Amino acid sequence: MKQIASFTVNHDLLDKGVYISRIDGDAVTYDIRMKKPNAGDYISPKALHTIEHLLATFVRNSEFSDGIIYAGPMGCRTGFYLVARDSISKENILELLSDTFRFIADFSGKIPGSERTECGNYLEHDLNAAKHEAENFLTVLETVTTENMNYKE
Repeated sequence: MKQIASFTVNHDLLDKGVYISRIDGDAVTYDIRMKKPNAGDYISPKALHTIEHLLATFVRNSEFSDGIIYAGPMGCRTGFYLVARDSISKENILELLSDTFRFIADFSGKIPGSERTECGNYLEHDLNAAKHEAENFLTVLETVTTENMNYKE
C-alpha cells in the first residue's frame, strides 16, 4: 500500500505547535501538536477525551463554525487534528485555537456530550487534567506564528 502523507513526516523533528498537515482542495488539516512526539509524555486518555468534547463544541459554535469540518484526537495522544475550510485564514485559526484552549482551561460545569446517551465512553473524562493540558498548551500558542506552521524537514 501507498504510505499516507502524515506518516512521511519525521516525528522526531516535531515540537509542540500548530502545523499545516495537508491541503485537500479547500480543506486544510491543522496538526495541533500539544506534546512532543516520542518523548514519553502523552495526553492521558481521559484528558484527551474531555479536550475533544470541549474543543469540538467550542469550534463548532464559534463565528467560524461554517468553515469547521472536523476536530478530533490523534491516536498517538500527542494532539488533535482540526480540518477547516481555507476560507478561514491562518491568523483566524490561531486566534480560534487560543480562544478554544482558554475556554478549555477556564471551563467549569458539565462537559458537553458527556451523558451516557450522548457518548460511547461517557465515563472516560477528566476535566482537571484537560484544563491542565489546555493551560500548558496556551503558552505554546503564544509562540506560534503563521510563518512557523510548516513541518521541519
